[in-house]
Amino acid sequence: MPDNEYNVSRETPAPSVSQGFDDTPIAAAAARASEVLTPGGAGRLPRPPAPRIMTIANQKGGVGKTTSAVNLAAGLALHGLGVLVVDLDPQGNASTALGIDHRKPGIASVYEMLLDEVPLRDAIQRSPSSDRLYCVPSTLDLAGAEIELVSMVARESRLRNAIDMELLTELDIDYVLIDCPPSLGLLTVNAMVAAREVLIPIQCEYYALEGVGQLLRNIELVQAHLNKDLHVSTILLTMYDGRTKLADQVAAEVRGHFGEKVLSTIIPRSVKVSEAPGFGMTIIEYDPGSRGSMSYLDAARELAMRGVAEGRNGS
Repeated sequence: MPDNEYNVSRETPAPSVSQGFDDTPIAAAAARASEVLTPGGAGRLPRPPAPRIMTIANQKGGVGKTTSAVNLAAGLALHGLGVLVVDLDPQGNASTALGIDHRKPGIASVYEMLLDEVPLRDAIQRSPSSDRLYCVPSTLDLAGAEIELVSMVARESRLRNAIDMELLTELDIDYVLIDCPPSLGLLTVNAMVAAREVLIPIQCEYYALEGVGQLLRNIELVQAHLNKDLHVSTILLTMYDGRTKLADQVAAEVRGHFGEKVLSTIIPRSVKVSEAPGFGMTIIEYDPGSRGSMSYLDAARELAMRGVAEGRNGS
């Protein structure tokens, strides 16, 4: 099938950055992204009418959840939108990819924020990759948080209560992306109570929909009892391998099941995307001209364009 049937970006060489841009990876990404999003001139993606809080969840591991969270965040920030990533996974991979040293002793993290020991203002850090990109890092202390939260008052609402909307306005935050652990425990429930939307990454491989039914049932329970505004707004297909018929079959099955909620852009399987976090970078910094980078920029554009309508519907 043609490479672009599902809007999978073609391999594009990294652009020349000698004209108007510094010779840095992020500048190269900005140059290429300007071509992709606004042919003929630079421009910003539209801001949603109100901060858009999204939970990125899938209890199945290895589906590109954290990778999608950080790269969508980087793509949105690259085009002038303020983005906060809340790393709710004890592994701290999102923090690492955003260049945050979450192993530093005494660091204020999402763990202390959930326990009301520090406010969001003290836990938030700016990513070194962008002035518009922020992160609340995770530490290994978060691994025991589920047990500690069990006996606490309003245990399911700790994250929602900790998100300071005044601070988001002060920092011009347009998107809050909450990266969940690969489970359906109390941390994920906190993320769903705090958010209005759920983005589900689904890989184009065998058993792609395995476990998604249980996730949807949990979302319905949270919606019924804790957060009536919660809904699945976005499905992102990941790990697409155009060399296999299976990938096309899975993509068609997911589109048939979720319809317009599925983004047109599909994220291809890429070694570069997997390598980037090891260098404390998103793929947009690590290899700005790659298919993976271009695909996440396209997905960020779709997300932002949908965000305008989403925000108006919810206002």
